[in-house]
Amino acid sequence: MDSLTQVVLGSAVAYSVLGNKLGRKSLLVGATFGTLPDLDVLINYGSEIENFVYHRSFSHSLLMQLLLSPLFAWLMLKMNWAKSVSCTRWSVAIFLILSTHVLLDSFTVYGTQLLWPLSTYPFGISSMFIIDPAYTVPLIVSTIILCFERFKLYAQYINSCALILSSFYLIWSLVAKWHINEKIHLALNNKNIEFTHYESTPTPLNTLLWRAVAVTEQGHYEVYASVFDAIENVNIDFYPTTNTLLTQLDTEKPITLLQNFTKGLYGVYQQDEKLIMSDLRMGQESYYVFSFVVAQQRNQQWVTGGYQRLNNRLPLDKLGFIYSRITDPSVDLSTKAIH
Repeated sequence: MDSLTQVVLGSAVAYSVLGNKLGRKSLLVGATFGTLPDLDVLINYGSEIENFVYHRSFSHSLLMQLLLSPLFAWLMLKMNWAKSVSCTRWSVAIFLILSTHVLLDSFTVYGTQLLWPLSTYPFGISSMFIIDPAYTVPLIVSTIILCFERFKLYAQYINSCALILSSFYLIWSLVAKWHINEKIHLALNNKNIEFTHYESTPTPLNTLLWRAVAVTEQGHYEVYASVFDAIENVNIDFYPTTNTLLTQLDTEKPITLLQNFTKGLYGVYQQDEKLIMSDLRMGQESYYVFSFVVAQQRNQQWVTGGYQRLNNRLPLDKLGFIYSRITDPSVDLSTKAIH
């Protein structure tokens, strides 16, 4: 999830465990440790593909956090103001702050390596968009209220209510995903569409309109469905890709990493003399957030290398189409319409 969400979630968790001992200081503690796992973005792993794949690896491992929490607790107790809390309580609080960060991340589609180093599998429930105000706003409001001494008497109650509201929204996202998947699979079956890989994700900032990708040997289907849609209103568009071109390349680590990390949900496109791999899970057709040049054509042959990332995000002025589609199935979100 976004940094602001992780800051206020960390503050809320810290206050629930440490608030009666540290008061408002616990909010700062939670914000700090709630941000810590995402500092791995400062590490350069060698190429932009590797930076993409290895984000949310060791720093987002529940096993590493379990091992490091007592160490962080010991360091905290070096400060006089922190000595009112026992080492055990510090360890529990820090682990809860860190673990709720990574567990929330696993609700997005990106992929979080919760069991690193035992497994590098990128867990991703894909029921939440990376930014969702409906989840974050209750935590922001609660954190702001807790900053004022006048609300101290009701602070724990307010904080608990915010955590409960945000948690219920996570549950709703799972229910919405199940409902959408049932609807989309029926729509695909009605058109006799078979696929090898599939994933559904919420569209930006909501859990009412969903985008799904169903990959075939020839390309992929991009599907849009609202929780309000009847099955016949589900939009399905096919886009060809040239994934077979990868068989002509010498298999290199960055390409293999990208294939595995996307769980087969990738598309290969030829643009002029460049071969581009896109993660089909994030963005939409022609506007994928993570696209990389994996090869260039030289003397009629494809040569791998470079692996630079392309900047190809959906323009903000196009978001209006998405929000209109929530309640209006006649809105066309295909590439031709958006362009």
